[in-house]
Amino acid sequence: MALIIDGRKISAQIKEECKEQVAAYQARGIEICLAVVQVGSDPASSVYVNNKKKACAYVGIRSLSYELDETVTEEELLQLVDRLNNDPAVNGILVQLPLPAHIDENKIIRAISPMKDVDGFHPYNVGALSIGLKGFVSCTPAGVIQLLKRSGIEIAGKNCVVIGRSNIVGKPMSMLLLRENGTVTVTHSRTKDLQEITSKADILIAALGKPKFITKEYVKEGAVVIDVGIHRNAENKLCGDVDFEDVKEKVSAITPVPGGVGVMTIAMLMCNCVASVEINERA
Repeated sequence: MALIIDGRKISAQIKEECKEQVAAYQARGIEICLAVVQVGSDPASSVYVNNKKKACAYVGIRSLSYELDETVTEEELLQLVDRLNNDPAVNGILVQLPLPAHIDENKIIRAISPMKDVDGFHPYNVGALSIGLKGFVSCTPAGVIQLLKRSGIEIAGKNCVVIGRSNIVGKPMSMLLLRENGTVTVTHSRTKDLQEITSKADILIAALGKPKFITKEYVKEGAVVIDVGIHRNAENKLCGDVDFEDVKEKVSAITPVPGGVGVMTIAMLMCNCVASVEINERA
């Protein structure tokens, strides 16, 4: 029977560890502060932002909330980011994506100080990851690595296949697996013979954004399958990129949706906020 990797349990462990670290900093008179900026009132974004605030409150991190109208100009948002960059009381800055169409997301990401980029999206931090330097790592792929490690799954020497090449998940995921000495193949929408490639993977990471796309034909017997996708089906129930029921009997370990990768993202954000203290001290 497959191991169902419990993201809720592992994320709770990580948050407890962060809570202890935050308390240790507080004992030294150091307060950690995260500034969260939301533009507009997209319901999904509001849920994510509220969950981040709750996680901050739980681990003892102070959160500053900036809720801006959807009509805010790009220049006004850049001015706010600049002000937060220069505020020594703020350790981390998070601008909730997506942003309205009239605002250039890449410009906003690049405007955030790399030393306060707790999302790990800034080109500086992406570059640091690619050459093995310390820096903030994108939270979702960092969470995947923790799920594997804390479930006793060896990465070194394994044939790892990532489906998806996004800047937020696919690309950093591949670099993190390389850092752990995995042998990595990145596949995407233009990949030929996708099924042939994925069916040889010891560890398969699905981040392609298509509900229940990965069926048992795509999966090697005894593989580990990590499902990064999250969607709502026709019955309004959450599902992933993997057809869980079809795949689970064939694999050795698998993440469910919900309760797998998704909950890890906020736990790793808390880790980045804690790490921001040392990163800002080095700046």
